[in-house]
Amino acid sequence: MILCEIGNTHYHFMQSGRIWKTAINSTPDLKLEKGETIYVVSVNSDATRRLARRYQIFDLEPFVKLDTLYYGLGVDRAVACMAIETGVLVDAGSAITVDIMRDNVHLGGFIYPGLVRFQHMYAQISPRLQKAMNFSIDLECLPQSTADAISYGVITPLIRAVERLARNKPIILTGGDGAYFSRFFEGSIVDNSLIFKGMEKIIKGFEF
Repeated sequence: MILCEIGNTHYHFMQSGRIWKTAINSTPDLKLEKGETIYVVSVNSDATRRLARRYQIFDLEPFVKLDTLYYGLGVDRAVACMAIETGVLVDAGSAITVDIMRDNVHLGGFIYPGLVRFQHMYAQISPRLQKAMNFSIDLECLPQSTADAISYGVITPLIRAVERLARNKPIILTGGDGAYFSRFFEGSIVDNSLIFKGMEKIIKGFEF
């Protein structure tokens, strides 16, 4: 069985426990058995159509069932949340999404710009503000350099918001920058297979 999450910048695949990604502007070259289906969760319709022209795909979106009052929750967020019973999910990708789960119920969440977006924003203000994020920064001390001042301003509000919402719930991080943020949350878990676990849960729970 092969699973695929189609995002804004990459195709993410999992097959037999192996996870890899390919750029979204190309059609992945996959070695599949004859008649094998790719199970898909997608937020990118153009990339989905491109994949479907070459392979047999099955879109899981109609089978996503998450107990939530959130209007307009992205299918990728919903599927990842289905893999968690209770906890705070931080998906740090091109955007950073934070979702709170309790007893398999989605209580809500918020969206924060991704780190690359912040870096572009500061660079547009002034070339002198074009700095890389410092994930070694001590948030208990006031910054003493421009790079640290930018990092502090970007990272601190997100960390404090997640801590306030967690209230002793587990914090699970995923996405390309998830491991960077994990150092700020003692006892947090980094799991980049989370959305695939949600997809597997859907597939096991329904007959197609």
